[in-house]
Amino acid sequence: MKFYRGPASDHFNGEYFFNPGGLGPRGSGSVIKWLASREPGPWREWADSPPGPPPPARVSDGGLRITFVGHSTVLIQVDGLNFLTDPVWSMRASPVPWIGPRRHRPPGLRFEDLPPIDLVLQSHDHYDHFDVSTWRRLAARQRLKSVVPLGVRARILSRRFTRPEDSTELDWWQATPLSADVRITAVPARHFSGRSLRDRNRTLWCGYVIECPSGVIYFAGDSGYGRHFQEINNRFPGIRLAFLPIGSFRPQWFMGPVHMSPHEAVQAHQDLGMPFSIGIHFGTFRLADDGEKEPVAELQRAMQAAVLPAERFITPEHGLGMEMP
Repeated sequence: MKFYRGPASDHFNGEYFFNPGGLGPRGSGSVIKWLASREPGPWREWADSPPGPPPPARVSDGGLRITFVGHSTVLIQVDGLNFLTDPVWSMRASPVPWIGPRRHRPPGLRFEDLPPIDLVLQSHDHYDHFDVSTWRRLAARQRLKSVVPLGVRARILSRRFTRPEDSTELDWWQATPLSADVRITAVPARHFSGRSLRDRNRTLWCGYVIECPSGVIYFAGDSGYGRHFQEINNRFPGIRLAFLPIGSFRPQWFMGPVHMSPHEAVQAHQDLGMPFSIGIHFGTFRLADDGEKEPVAELQRAMQAAVLPAERFITPEHGLGMEMP
């Protein structure tokens, strides 16, 4: 695969992407320190739960319905359109099926129960977000359209998951129309990328803003806390619904540059103008030292400490479709 090349910017040097301000994942010395001092919280070996009911084919008339499949995979149904974020149905977030982080619970929806997908929104190329097996299954069932950050399009096209004209590659703050009244904008995130030792930060990472007749929807992807949340609010005031990551945050000295804690997610919720927020990136893959139920419990404590209504920032049940206000 040829790596992305393009003009330099405040987050790209012409060859590698980076977070403005130099904040990013810790180096190898810190990795060794973390591995030598880990204090992982408890996880169930397997949380067996039945899949949720099949969602409707479409939602219209101003309705907004979401189904949390797990981790960062969400089905968003609004204005007659079906969006799917960071689709992962595989048992492991890994290049091989026998090693690497594995699921601790099944996907909230059976793959066979997915409605037709109008657009896949891919936030970055890490294995727990970009799953080749799931992309292959999606491409086998329908003609796929996707929006991806810079550099990721080459990964999709090299495997022929979609046609070149059906995949749009965006830089931060770039937008593309999906229809006359629906627009998708890639927005900044504070993270990193790569799928091997030789491709670290050769592709971009991002979140997405969906502007449609029924409101503005924000999917943060995977991100540490930063001032970009306030800037997103400045550019897109009145966000109706936000999806914010709350897991894989301990130890915070190590994970903090690239993963928000639940308390930071509450601050991001405030920075965004306090929309109706949904917690994601928890309860599926054990990627850090926080326990399985810790992100949800910490989010509840953070909302109480901020004296905010708990119903404004919730963690959804896996597979249970929710009609949003």
